[in-house]
Amino acid sequence: MELFKTPVGVGALKLKNRIVMAPYDTGKAVNGCPSEEMIRHYRERAKGIGLVIVEHEHVLRDGMAHARQLSMARDDVIDDFKRLTDAVHEEGSYVFAQISHSGAVAKDSGLPPVAPSAVSVRGSDIPVEMNQDDIRRVVKGFADAAVRAKKAGFDGVEIHAAHGFLLNQFYSPLVNRRQDEYSVRPMENRIRLHLEIIRAIKEAVGTDFPVAIRFGGCDYSDNGSRISDIPQAVKAFEDAGADLIDISGGMIGSRRPGHTEPGYFKDMSLAAKTAVSVPIILTGGVTAAQEMESLLKEQAADLIGIGRALNMDAQWAVKALAGY
Repeated sequence: MELFKTPVGVGALKLKNRIVMAPYDTGKAVNGCPSEEMIRHYRERAKGIGLVIVEHEHVLRDGMAHARQLSMARDDVIDDFKRLTDAVHEEGSYVFAQISHSGAVAKDSGLPPVAPSAVSVRGSDIPVEMNQDDIRRVVKGFADAAVRAKKAGFDGVEIHAAHGFLLNQFYSPLVNRRQDEYSVRPMENRIRLHLEIIRAIKEAVGTDFPVAIRFGGCDYSDNGSRISDIPQAVKAFEDAGADLIDISGGMIGSRRPGHTEPGYFKDMSLAAKTAVSVPIILTGGVTAAQEMESLLKEQAADLIGIGRALNMDAQWAVKALAGY
């Protein structure tokens, strides 16, 4: 049997195979809730998948990425999310909620964006630098969102700390100018907020509810975060209670300029695997089952995320498992 068809444990869960539906923002939410079209989108793609990670949901209104983003910031979304999780479960897959705060790049909330420093990110307006009360509010927002996700039938949550969003802004030397305990150096400062959020979620939902973190481990930019930083960071995430590390791009986003090869972030995932025993997800550029199998045999990761290919072809996983 091909390696990608074999089970793997994530916390208390046993995934039936190594295929992950990577989070991919469809922009189909209505008032923060999954629409009928979105629920159909996930149901169609869940068959054959070991783990579905639903596109990111903001944990606080001032962290909205855009007006058509999902929300996990209100109790009244729970019943609508139950319909989505039921649909995925009926197709035989586990499903995680990806919870996020956009920080400086937040839009459409009617509130001023907040960030670690008053620095523009990707051409954004200058955000308000967060104070200690703001930081505590964000930690609570993530924990409360995880509780809602559990009530909505999700099997776990993934903390979004990549792609230039708030936690990535704290991690990246390109935009973090703080001089307090959340400064970019030393390492324990730049990941302090990540660790506080992991611990707060674990305390709120219990140790049997898996917590993943999507980690933007490298900016691939002069003066940005480096691959050599990754082992220390991911080991700290694991020690704080993370059950799964999902590797992706830092301030550059989900694509790596000049690279289209399958697993174009594998230099990061290989660095992460040297430091932790929890599973690693690698996403980026994989469009064929053979490519997924090669990356697993190379031990570049334990699970492979499929994003754009699955978004374009709802039957991608079914075809991969069938060998065509």
